[in-house]
Amino acid sequence: MGKLFGTDGIRGQANIFPMLPEIALRVGLAAGQIFRNGARRHRVVIGKDTRLSGYVFESALTSGFCASGMDVFLVGPMPTPAIAFLTRNMRADVGVVISASHNPYMDNGIKFFDGRGFKLSDEVEEEISRLVLSPDVEWETPNSDLLGRAFKIEDSPGRYIVYLKNTFPCELSLDGLKIVLDCAHGATYRVAPLIFEELGAKVIKLGVDPNGLNINKKCGSLYPEVAAENVLATGADVGFALDGDGDRLIAIDERGEVLDGDQIMAICANYLLTKDLLPQKTLVATVMSNVALEIFMQNKGGKLVRTPVGDRYVVEEMVKGGYTLGGEQSGHMVFLEHSTTGDGLLTALQLLKIMLETGKSLFELKQILQPYPQELRNVHVKEKVDYSQIPELNKALKAAEKDLAGKGRVLLRYSGTEPVLRIMVEAESPDLVEKWLNYLVEVSEKYLA
Repeated sequence: MGKLFGTDGIRGQANIFPMLPEIALRVGLAAGQIFRNGARRHRVVIGKDTRLSGYVFESALTSGFCASGMDVFLVGPMPTPAIAFLTRNMRADVGVVISASHNPYMDNGIKFFDGRGFKLSDEVEEEISRLVLSPDVEWETPNSDLLGRAFKIEDSPGRYIVYLKNTFPCELSLDGLKIVLDCAHGATYRVAPLIFEELGAKVIKLGVDPNGLNINKKCGSLYPEVAAENVLATGADVGFALDGDGDRLIAIDERGEVLDGDQIMAICANYLLTKDLLPQKTLVATVMSNVALEIFMQNKGGKLVRTPVGDRYVVEEMVKGGYTLGGEQSGHMVFLEHSTTGDGLLTALQLLKIMLETGKSLFELKQILQPYPQELRNVHVKEKVDYSQIPELNKALKAAEKDLAGKGRVLLRYSGTEPVLRIMVEAESPDLVEKWLNYLVEVSEKYLA
């Protein structure tokens, strides 16, 4: 049996397993069977980004869900966090996003939210996989008179815009602010400019002309230098670069300097700490976040809790521990009092609120965190063996950890989607980073490549 779900839903190149229309139809049947409980009508919200292949998978999923007896509400191109919100708001049983996030247009993906707006557990994903990939599965489909219907929801952008604006203090306005906004020709291209314009900002719009093939193409959060150049050229106060499905944000200050998720988390955590609004003085981040963020939280009398890579693991830890702020270095930020998943536009509004309330520019705000030099390299491997069982690599890893104790760290992890070992080193000085990264890559290539 092949693997269906990765670290964030199902993902791959369109028309190649697992992103085949027949697989998508079976995913709809399987999810419909799992989430359809009782005699009442059941609902699923389906949204997508702007990829050409979105039409294929939207139709296939709709067929599967309707055949399973669920009513389908199609909202068209909308950000991933909007689907989480609409699923909750419309009292749906499940929400589906058709998107491959920051990947190029030829890829696509399918990810789910439950009725509360949270991503599915590993156990539910495994049950969907079992049903989809079992050749002899017997579908529990309803009688013909109980098949589902499909509806288009035309006002979903307006609902999401109002929801986001309600997270921004009523007494504040963006009047007089100039914002560069790069939507990556993705799912935020319609809603994002309207949000900031309705709050009073002058918006310089980039990446708002999707054609099905240009999503994430040399724009958005993967290429923040595009927004940075426009910030400098237009004299903007701030720049925001989103990814294709709108769940992550990279910010640019007024000097054209890029802030990653760690710096954004530090700014937001510091603001909440000063207001005594950060539960247990705790921030949740993944193993990829810079050690400087951990030291920053300790110096503030708080702590950083780390999780595996993936925003759903961040959210799971937040829910379990009663925390309200978490995120990833890549730009996913979760404000659990407002949303159940990463939301780039919500993050941008939170940053703007802090700028207005403190009277500080983004450049001034980011001075509270000076990230340690960090570098990541990929080593292609023949197979994903337990590297701790390779004596030479284990010895090299322990030597690096001993040398960097208290002044840096090393992280080795396998990619969830490709045969790659990711090696990350961060330390007080670039020389230390380079020294140990070169050594670990050399040893890994010798015994794993």
